[in-house]
Amino acid sequence: MSLCKSAVILAGGKSSRMKFDKQFLVIDEKRLIYDLATKLKKHFNEIIIVTNKPEFYNDCGYKVVVDEIKDCGPLSGIHIGLKSANSEYVYFLACDMPNIDNNYIEYLKENINTLYDAYLTKLDEFAEPFHGIYKKSLFNDIEKFLLNSDKKSINKFLESKNIVYLNKDDFNKNNFNKNIFINLNNQKDLQNFVKEVNLNGRY
Repeated sequence: MSLCKSAVILAGGKSSRMKFDKQFLVIDEKRLIYDLATKLKKHFNEIIIVTNKPEFYNDCGYKVVVDEIKDCGPLSGIHIGLKSANSEYVYFLACDMPNIDNNYIEYLKENINTLYDAYLTKLDEFAEPFHGIYKKSLFNDIEKFLLNSDKKSINKFLESKNIVYLNKDDFNKNNFNKNIFINLNNQKDLQNFVKEVNLNGRY
């Protein structure tokens, strides 16, 4: 039985480059955040949405929470996501990441060892903070870090943690999709992605 039964979608952020709030992105006539949630339900018993606009999620069928520690970036979303989850380990992604790899998710879930704090991917020198699994108990350390550190970055927080990193070789060997780490940051990204969907069918 997997120790990771919960998934969290972060729907906060300022979305300044997109010119509208990315949690309302629509692709292929579907609101992206709900499409992601539906796909994640194949792998997880609990789906949590972290948002700064909970009033737009009434009767959505998912657990909806808001940051307890305000204005601290995505790490505050990870904090409340972990705190709210009913699972020892929790999978995270952001609402502007349209691609999901089912085999990648199952691989991470099946290889959890409780000695480790997180399972992430590092395709180059920087770790990918999303499409990763974090240990629920980290929320206490994150809270202390956010309240006492000047730099609120996820990577800074992770420096002192026991992390398993997947690399390019792991992705190539298992034929995982590197495009899961693509973000739709601006209008051009969105237009290019929609063109690709129209050419190749459902993403």
